[in-house]
Amino acid sequence: MTKLLIKRFIKDYENTQNSDVRTAYGKFSSIVGIVCNAILFISKLIVGTLSASVSITADAVNNLSDASSSIISLLGFKLASRPADEEHPYGHGRYEYLSGLMVAVLIMVIGVELFKSSLDKVLHPSAVEFSWVTVGVLAFSILLKTWMALFNTKTGKMINSNTLIATAADSRNDVITTGAVLVAAILSHFVGFELDGWMGLGVAVFILYSGFGLVKDTLDPMLGKAPEDEQVEEIRQKILSYPGVLGTHDLMVHDYGPGRQFASVHVEMAAEGDAMKNHDVIDNIERDFMNDEGLHMIVHFDPISTKDNTVNDLRIWIGEKVKEIDERLTIHDLRIVYGITHTNVIFDCVVPHNMDMTDKEVKKAINDMVKEKYPTYYCVITIDKSYAAMPH
Repeated sequence: MTKLLIKRFIKDYENTQNSDVRTAYGKFSSIVGIVCNAILFISKLIVGTLSASVSITADAVNNLSDASSSIISLLGFKLASRPADEEHPYGHGRYEYLSGLMVAVLIMVIGVELFKSSLDKVLHPSAVEFSWVTVGVLAFSILLKTWMALFNTKTGKMINSNTLIATAADSRNDVITTGAVLVAAILSHFVGFELDGWMGLGVAVFILYSGFGLVKDTLDPMLGKAPEDEQVEEIRQKILSYPGVLGTHDLMVHDYGPGRQFASVHVEMAAEGDAMKNHDVIDNIERDFMNDEGLHMIVHFDPISTKDNTVNDLRIWIGEKVKEIDERLTIHDLRIVYGITHTNVIFDCVVPHNMDMTDKEVKKAINDMVKEKYPTYYCVITIDKSYAAMPH
């Protein structure tokens, strides 16, 4: 059914890399959420009021908040689709992340309110009117919310949208919430023990836990989360496939919203090679990443001496020795400046953020190892931080 609706209402639905198509997916998903949640809110509010059930009424309010979340998502997709301008040259894609964060916060607010109302029902229990109409409404809600969770999960993955993934998680929470309310209503009727408030407390705790995770997931890209290892390795392997490329390092990926990623990377090529040919390869790398992945890539050329055996042997030796300090350490851009009294060995060392040693201690440890074998060598080390785990 999901695919049928997508084909019916979204033009060029397979072209998910297109920003207009992504926006169409987001708008359509939001409208579906608004309509479905409005239906559930009205039906549960009527049933909850007639049966005097705090959990059913709270579930109705939860659906009203879901409708509000869908409106926020709709606004987020609309704002995110705005083109770049002079004040925002990277576009407005992060509006989508902001809308996802607002949805996650709303989920937590609902969890707090449900916890308060459920606690009050536990402390001051009152009878809940049971009817099979109530069971029917709640069962219908479970089925509809299950479909909505599957619908938003599928569309969210198709366009890589944290907002829709958060909405799908919210629908999944609603399935659990309404299921718990339904179980409580049936057990309370047949067992004779009032479970309405207790079940509400359990559901509220689950919603709060889920909401906290969603807040973290939507905050990560806005705070500058490191790219996934799979993406880093794909970028690395693609760069290494070009002729003349000897290695790559210093990858940085900046996320300005889904489909709006910018990256920079250093590429090592032979210093003795033809400058124009090397430049042409770099141009091809940048253009291909833009055409194939939609990734705005800036490539910095690092010339590597390939005919000086002393430099090559020393690069390999130091590269292996630094791993005795920490397996995650790597070096690059090594060159040698010979002198009368001493020789400078100049290179960069990539250090992870959670390294136990200070930058000064790392430099000293490497320098001491090199001096032990080469007493006249002095290391001039620039410490780099690892913005993406890219071995080379």
